[in-house]
Parts: sequence; structure tokens; C-alpha cells
Amino acid sequence: MKKKTVSMGLALLLTASLLAGCGGKGSDGKDAGNTADSGAAQDTAVSDDAAGSGEAAADSGSGEQITINFQTWNPGQGAPIDEVIAAFEAKYPNIKVNHVFMPYTDHVEKLKIDMASGEGADVFGMQTGATIREFRDFEVDLTPLAEEAWGSGWQDQYIDFCMDLLNEDGKYYGLPLGLTYAGFTWADVRMLKDNGLEVPRNYDELKKCADTLRANGQYPLTIGAKDAWINIDTWMSMANDINSEKLYSAIEGETPFTDSDLVESFRIWQSCFTDGIFQDGALGVGVYNDTSDLFEKEGSIPMIQNGSWSTGFYVDGDPDHERVFNSEGADHDIFLMDWNNDGKPCPVSASVDVCLCINKNSKNQEAAWTFVDFMLHEGQDILINKYLQYSPSRKDMEFSVAGISEDGQANLDYIVEQSQTNIGGYREMAYADLKQVISDQLTVLALGDATPEEAAATIEAASQAQAR
Repeated sequence: MKKKTVSMGLALLLTASLLAGCGGKGSDGKDAGNTADSGAAQDTAVSDDAAGSGEAAADSGSGEQITINFQTWNPGQGAPIDEVIAAFEAKYPNIKVNHVFMPYTDHVEKLKIDMASGEGADVFGMQTGATIREFRDFEVDLTPLAEEAWGSGWQDQYIDFCMDLLNEDGKYYGLPLGLTYAGFTWADVRMLKDNGLEVPRNYDELKKCADTLRANGQYPLTIGAKDAWINIDTWMSMANDINSEKLYSAIEGETPFTDSDLVESFRIWQSCFTDGIFQDGALGVGVYNDTSDLFEKEGSIPMIQNGSWSTGFYVDGDPDHERVFNSEGADHDIFLMDWNNDGKPCPVSASVDVCLCINKNSKNQEAAWTFVDFMLHEGQDILINKYLQYSPSRKDMEFSVAGISEDGQANLDYIVEQSQTNIGGYREMAYADLKQVISDQLTVLALGDATPEEAAATIEAASQAQAR
């Protein structure tokens, strides 16, 4: 398998289209979703001339009504996906969409059971990397459908990075609904100021900040370390900060995980627990909705590890978010930590947040493709420019989010800047067994049950055994 590290040139291509509008970022959808209507006063913004949208696949005016099942963890429940489905059904009245939301782990497990029995949702969401490859036997090759609907060279409408991640020897088994970026830290600036602190920018400053917050009876930097994904995101930001080339080379089996730079990344991860930078009991709580609610809905903690997708809380209309996270005068900073104190912030990692696949066993593949096509065009416009669920996957899409606060816009601008100039590489690795061992060893390190050298050796043994 070819190495898929993002070069600086590719990073510039990735974000060239993001500056067409005001500049905004997307939501990871790890949350259960938004359950309230958006407070932003704006139109749905469904574009009839969005590239290639849906016309080739289904007759919108007549015919027997078909129901397709759409199962995913992302988008979540609530106003964003409800509005998209309503717009789709208005355009294609002969197709009804049954949206089945499930938390990510449950979603994957249910798909395994259902598809093994020859059933399962007609359209389903997938993560890039290991998960989409795990379901390959049940996924339709979408390449000929895309070429028929959008013509030769159809890949050019999407950002190159997306296509690179999804390209399997010229075949595409999933298509990208949106992008997100990981590796960020969020701070409540007012809360830090109340404790006589500024936003920390490197590990040494973070340690002093955590010590002061603890002395004042406050939480230090909060992480939902019960969730493997945030642990891997955070460790990858540390490894990216030290040496991105070695990180991705190791994932591809070309550099040993016992390399001194990678051992150092495990040492920094472990030090966040032994130095008291992460809160006590971090391994017992998840991001959603344990630590996230404390930061976005209660305003009771000063800092949290989370990604670009949290910007969606600025426009989701949730009363608690409006009262705390998006209140008048609220001041939050999203920033990148300099984990190794070398004077440079860590790079971000980028991902196709969710890609859409069609079940090979679906009896309604034509209607399923019509829905996928719509989701990638009009649907994506709604999800991003009204609800900030993601960043665009399409080059032709204007990225312009109305109704966002000044604080939100400042953070969106920062994310756009970092995605333009400071991408370390991909977020989702393609090797399930290796990813699991890394996750396990991060927990072992957090518990203090292994040294960084021992954890690196265990991971390297798994890497050597990993088929690539």
C-alpha cells in the first residue's frame, strides 16, 4: 500500500477552496448529534446547480415509492440531518429515507451482524482507514456510478486529499461527505484569566498552568481518555510535533516504533498523566458527553482536548451551548500545543470525517445512489454552511457560514490557517490490528504499567506482524 502522507503542496490544494467564503470548519459528529433547531437566521441554501447532483439516477416526479435505510453515526440526530432528508424527499418524492442513527461502536457492530446475514442498510457511513477496508466485501464500487453521473475526471470535483485516502487501485468504495482536523486543544480564555493565567502554548507552560489550576481547585487540561479515538488523536499530535515523516513511515512499516523520536512521543503522552496535566480519572470518562458537556454546556472546565468539529456548537442552536459556549462575550481559543518545547506548534492531522457507501446487497441501489449524490452536493451545502458539521470535500463549494459569532469566526479562521499551512498527515490509519495495539498501549502508559520503551517495543512487534 502506498504511503499517504500529506505533503505541503497537497495541504495547500486541500484548503485552496476553503477561502472562497468566510472560512469555516466542521463537526466530527462523534456526539449524538444536535437535537435543537439552529438559531441562525439563514436559508437552507440548497443549490439546484450543485455539480452533478442526482438528476441521472432517479425520476423525481413519479413511480412507486421506495424506502431506503441510511445508517450512520455521523451526521448525528437532529436538525441538520432532518433538514437534509426533508430537502431530498421534497426533490425525490418517490424515495423515502429511513435514517438510523447509532453511536459509532454500535453502528459498526450492527453493520457486521446485518451484512453477514445479507441485509443491512442501503447506504451507510464509514470512516476512512481500517474500517472502510474491513467492510470491503459489502461495499459497491462507486466508480462507474460516479463516472456515469458526473463524467470522466469526476474525481477533480473533490479535494485531492480526500481522493487519495479513498483511492483503492483506482476504485472508490466510499465518497467523502466532509473533512475534519484533529490535534487541537480548546481553552476558555475568560476562565483562565480568572485564575491569573494565559493560554499555554508549549508543554512547560501547560505544566505550570495545570499546577495553578489544580491548586485553585480547578480541572487542568481535560481529556475523555476512555475513548480510544481522542487518545490516538492526541498522541499523533505529539508524534507529529516531533517528526511527522517518522510517524507515518512507522505506520506504513518502514520505520520502527522503537525509533527514539517515537519513543519520545510515548514519553510525552505518559508524562501528561504523571505530571498531572490531564485530570485525575481521565481513563474513566469519554468525550461525549462527559468532558464535552463540562466545557461547552456548563462552562466549568478551562481546557479540553477536541477537534475542529467543535465549531459546530457555535451554530447548532442548543440552548445550553447558546447560554455558555456561544453567549455574548464568550471567549474561547482553539490552538495547537508545542508538545516538545521546540518553539513550533504541532501539525494537525486531517481526515475524511465520514464517507458514504452503498450496500452491495441492497435491493434499491439506484435510489441509494440518488441519495448519495444528493448528500454529496445539496446535502453537504446544508450540513456545512448552515450547521458547520464539516469542512467541504468539494473544490467547487463555497464555504460561507452565516450567523456565527465573532468568537466562532476567529476560531474558524485559525483552523483554516492551520489546514492551509500546517498539516502533518492523515488521521485514520488503515491497519486495524496495529491501531488497536497502539490504543491499548496508550492506556497501559496512562496507567503507568509500562515504560515508553516497553510500549514502543510491543507496538513494533505488532507492526511487524501487520499485513499491509
